[in-house]
Amino acid sequence: MATAEGEPSVVTLESLPADPLLTIFTLLDYRDLVNCSLLNRRFNQIASYDLLWRRYCTKYWLVTEEEKVQKNECWKSLFIGFYLDVGRYIDHYATIRKAWNDLKKYLWSRCPLIVLSLKEGLSEEELDAIEAQIGCKLPDDYRCSFRIHNGQKLVVPGLFGTIQLLDHQRSEDFLDAMLAAGGFQPKRGLKYCLPLTFCVHTGLIQYLAVEAAEGRNKNEVFYHRSEQMTQSSDIEMFITGSSFTDWFTSYVNDVVSGRFLVTRNQILRYMQDPDCVATTGDITVSVSTSFLPELSSINPPQYFFSYQIKVEMSRDALPDEVCQLYSCCLKVTNSNGDVEVIRGPGVEDELPTLTPGQKYEYFGCTIFSTISGYIEGYYTFYLQRFKERIYNVAIPRFYLECPKSVVFRAT
Repeated sequence: MATAEGEPSVVTLESLPADPLLTIFTLLDYRDLVNCSLLNRRFNQIASYDLLWRRYCTKYWLVTEEEKVQKNECWKSLFIGFYLDVGRYIDHYATIRKAWNDLKKYLWSRCPLIVLSLKEGLSEEELDAIEAQIGCKLPDDYRCSFRIHNGQKLVVPGLFGTIQLLDHQRSEDFLDAMLAAGGFQPKRGLKYCLPLTFCVHTGLIQYLAVEAAEGRNKNEVFYHRSEQMTQSSDIEMFITGSSFTDWFTSYVNDVVSGRFLVTRNQILRYMQDPDCVATTGDITVSVSTSFLPELSSINPPQYFFSYQIKVEMSRDALPDEVCQLYSCCLKVTNSNGDVEVIRGPGVEDELPTLTPGQKYEYFGCTIFSTISGYIEGYYTFYLQRFKERIYNVAIPRFYLECPKSVVFRAT
């Protein structure tokens, strides 16, 4: 383009019509849009176009059209309101909020008691007071989560799952910030560590390292057994997350994806692997597994695992296929390649009978001297009508592995 005198004209951003400017503004982050609005009156008017702020409200605050109608506010006003309230958490809020929303939606129809046990969120002033009490700054993602929910009431079952063995029970409650602050004290081996979860049965605690100290990285989440404090200066940790967000969202994903089974108003902390299934004829065997840090140690190396096995006969099986368990054979292999073969009659001192559509399940456990290993094997059944007919049913190979573990010397 040229002027009447032949000089090329200069097209500036300010001279563009409103529509192209709106298109450009839709590509900006909210910070850049605010900066543009401060340049001149025209940019301010265009940057105030309400639909520009809808994207930011849905991206950062997860505001829906229905919520906008209920609040009877424009998108820009909603964005400003959220920013004034929780703006310091803008890099965490959507991720943490979505995890809470997904978890509550999934649990409400399956385990409403846990949802009802959640506490209302804290204010900024209350979180500031907790920081003053412990003398440390809380991670922003932790604060963000506690603005939404301040942990849960101390109830059974706990939000962070349950394990029930014959002589052992674990149920982990999500501690509210005030109780957590009460557990934040200068202990040997736990400097700058804030309790996250607590089991009333075993005393097992998960901690959040709010500062780097004693061999821990800042923001790491880990299990620690309280009895270690008096037995040795070597402190053992089983790390469950690199940050609060990593720890919390990973757990939520495992729950809402069905990898942790929710049954009888509790979340069972047994990881279900969809590939860990074997079908022989009309019988299907599936396995889920769990690591128990409260019964494990790194030195001496004893890693305790539990597993749940389900044996189910198809509903379409013929009546003549009714069978009874005769024996079980398990081949246990640790990561060093050491093998132990275990044979015995039945399982758990039982010889269950399977009929079409019937399911039998039981829990087992094992201890490895290595951090991982696997188990596989088979059951031997015989038909009730034709007892001379004996056949084997495969138990799929299932892997057992503990979280990353660390040992350090407390000072």
